[in-house]
Amino acid sequence: MKNSKLSFLRPIFLFVMLGIMILTISRLAIFALYKDRLVEVDNYLEMFSLGFRIDLILMCYLSFIPALVVTVMPSTMRHITTRFLAIYCSIFLFFIFFMELVTPEFIDQYDTRPNKLFLEYLIYPKEVATMLLKGRLITIIIMMLVLALVIWLLKKTASYVFSVPKSTWLVRLIVFPVLGFFLFWGARGSLTSKRPVNASNSVFSNDQLANVMGLNSLYTVAFSLYSLKNETDPAKLYGKMSQEEAITRVRAYMDIPESEFTSNEIPLLHPQDADSIQDRPYNLVIFLQESLGAEYVGCLGGLPLTPNLDSLAAQGLLFTNLYSTGTRSVRGIEAVTTGFLPSPSESVVKLPNAQQDFFTLANLLKPKGYNTSFIYGGMANFDNMASFFSGNGFDDIIDETSFTSDGNKYAMKGTWGYSDEDLVLKANEYFKSLGDQPFFSLMFSSSNHEPFEFPEGRIELYEEPKASVHNAMKYADFAIGKFFELAKNEPYFENTVFVIVADHNTRTYGNHLVPVDKFHIPAVIIAPSLSGERYDKLCSQIDIPVTALSLLGADFEHPMPGRDLLHLPDSVPGRAIMQFHDINAFRVDNEMVIMQPNRPAVQFKLEGDKNQIPMELDDELAKDALAHVLLANYLYKNREYTLPYLLK
Repeated sequence: MKNSKLSFLRPIFLFVMLGIMILTISRLAIFALYKDRLVEVDNYLEMFSLGFRIDLILMCYLSFIPALVVTVMPSTMRHITTRFLAIYCSIFLFFIFFMELVTPEFIDQYDTRPNKLFLEYLIYPKEVATMLLKGRLITIIIMMLVLALVIWLLKKTASYVFSVPKSTWLVRLIVFPVLGFFLFWGARGSLTSKRPVNASNSVFSNDQLANVMGLNSLYTVAFSLYSLKNETDPAKLYGKMSQEEAITRVRAYMDIPESEFTSNEIPLLHPQDADSIQDRPYNLVIFLQESLGAEYVGCLGGLPLTPNLDSLAAQGLLFTNLYSTGTRSVRGIEAVTTGFLPSPSESVVKLPNAQQDFFTLANLLKPKGYNTSFIYGGMANFDNMASFFSGNGFDDIIDETSFTSDGNKYAMKGTWGYSDEDLVLKANEYFKSLGDQPFFSLMFSSSNHEPFEFPEGRIELYEEPKASVHNAMKYADFAIGKFFELAKNEPYFENTVFVIVADHNTRTYGNHLVPVDKFHIPAVIIAPSLSGERYDKLCSQIDIPVTALSLLGADFEHPMPGRDLLHLPDSVPGRAIMQFHDINAFRVDNEMVIMQPNRPAVQFKLEGDKNQIPMELDDELAKDALAHVLLANYLYKNREYTLPYLLK
């Protein structure tokens, strides 16, 4: 092309080829890392053809501006055009390389390419940087060296590689419509389809990782950023349904007579009557455990890491078949404090319309004379928790700043704040200070979060090195035991319902669209009326706050769609709802409908959590699944998930 009249296209051609080369090599490398798993997928080679198509789409998008600049800039200004192309192409090649370089670490953690979660973590550079430096120092050093080398190479060679040869303006103007057509065609991915090719076109299997292998990481992050416009309208992702039908279908799953719904303004508002009324209602403490999946819990058949939780399970009510609603802490917080339905939108903890007058247990209990609090060893501004809690009924927010300012000595302050041991000591002192006032508190642990820091000498290590997920889980269990050891010696213990529940599992991955086994989490309720009981039916994290309310000895009226599991008839099948990135799973008993963006719903029969057998779609079950995800959007958008006194 050097001596051709079309030689002015050389820098664009090289830009596209270099980008595709980087992406192809990266895809091959990632495939090699996960080969044992990926070769089990039928037609697994499709990921390479699909990947090339997406890579070409990305590079065509990125080539529009260079094509325009090369066309309109006169040859007498070739040095300016060359400088612009060198900078522009170098920046994007660097970002392409950078995103592919970080992809294996992201996959190792989340079993998918960088996506919306990657963008969210950019909001907290200090915490993320500290976590990476402590947990993956060698990897970070290698990455920094590689990136430095890439920057040096680009700086040395870009002006030569992307230099613009002489050409006549007439030739460029004639060629530009043809070039523009091919770039448009390449960026759209098709001329015959009504929709441009997008991330959903990479779906060819039931393995989430195999599907994202047909993408590239700069594309997935950019597509996640672009898709934010859809986050408030899941109807664009999964399909449409009237609000009235969605309300009717969700109500049917609540096992409440239609006549008991009490408000037109708050569609799910209904009474929940206590079996017996206490003169002084019981306190409620929810101890939310960071990343404590069922696989780490001995009494659920997991590893022998939780002797204290196992012992407490024998004293209270153990939920053996409970599933989280998502894979992030804010989703777990959403489930246990608001009972809100999960959706592809961000958790309500972060959404603007939920920052005040949104239903929470604190807003429910506060008018009944409860003190309400959130107690956390880290900074409560993380994930917008402080803003959400302070605007929705929590009187006191006790976080890292409270530990620092009270002058007491604590066991350890790590990346995510003070240790779980310090958290329970702080909580116990706070509960004691409340005297006889009833209280509701959300305690949130953090020590069992990477980089897995905890004080020396507290536990017998399960393995070496110390900073491992298994040792951290064992320390988290130590802190649970410490808390109950302290609480049992205080007057408030006999008047309190305690809930120990996980927010989510550690790593959510597997060779299915939704790895159900990684959503399995523990929950135990310790209450005056419970002793050595088990609940074995399928249930959801959103059922836990409703069930806990039934033990407090007071009548309530609330809009939570979860079920009171203590009074659910045996004839009613269990149900769980799971949000996995932008995929929604709705499970009833052992049948599960999965909804993916811009694709028809599919259904599976579950034999255990890991064996998912495709089956014919039940249209009514699919509509029920759609109703639950759409109603979450309707209620949020219309501010209809609240309490009557908050509407005044």
